[in-house]
Amino acid sequence: MRALTLAERPDLRDGMLHMEASWPEYIPPEPMLIGWAFDRYPEHQIVVVDPDDTVVARAASVPFAWDGDPVSLPDTGWDAALEMSMLDTFAGRDLTTLCALEVAVVPGMRARNLSGATLAAVADNARRHGYRDVVVPVRPSGKHTEPHVPMTGYVTRTRDDGLPVDPWLRVHVRAGAEILKVCPASMTISGSLAQWRAWTGLPFDTSGPVVVPGALTPVEVNVDHDHAVYVEPNVWVRHPLVERHA
Repeated sequence: MRALTLAERPDLRDGMLHMEASWPEYIPPEPMLIGWAFDRYPEHQIVVVDPDDTVVARAASVPFAWDGDPVSLPDTGWDAALEMSMLDTFAGRDLTTLCALEVAVVPGMRARNLSGATLAAVADNARRHGYRDVVVPVRPSGKHTEPHVPMTGYVTRTRDDGLPVDPWLRVHVRAGAEILKVCPASMTISGSLAQWRAWTGLPFDTSGPVVVPGALTPVEVNVDHDHAVYVEPNVWVRHPLVERHA
């Protein structure tokens, strides 16, 4: 397996975009990420290929200016990171931090620890470019099985060895990451009831919270207004790349 960037292999862009991943249908590809970040920062888009040059893992990242204070990381996590990167880039600010917006592995390849290897490739790439930290609004991989449990409680659960119960958070912590805080509204997705029915196959015929497969929290439905909204919480983690001094 080889980890490359789109700057090195622009011909892998389509393979990266169309790689099989486990995102639910109601979380579509973000046009801003594809249309701007891939063009402006191809050196921060990682693709992992097998010996046949087939993309088996990917990581999309953007840089922004961060002062290192966890408090200043936005509560609107994923959605805010793209906007911050664009604003900081065009303002000419010192881009100190790389934000990994996605690290995904082809479902059939997960047993090979490709997630950890791809995460390491992101950190190595960020280090080569002189960033101080990699931060990630992590989507905990086991949270969808407990949609009614608050993320603030879920994220504190640990095993007997002290590592997080959640498998994806555990990969990050094993790689040296620090769990910083919950970003309670990291991603917001709204749509008509017809859209949600098409995305999920569920009836969406009753107002109130609806548990949707793959969602980390229930979707809020309003039948009278023909509208449903999903607000997803994520967890900010930091991978320090340089030693911090008090």
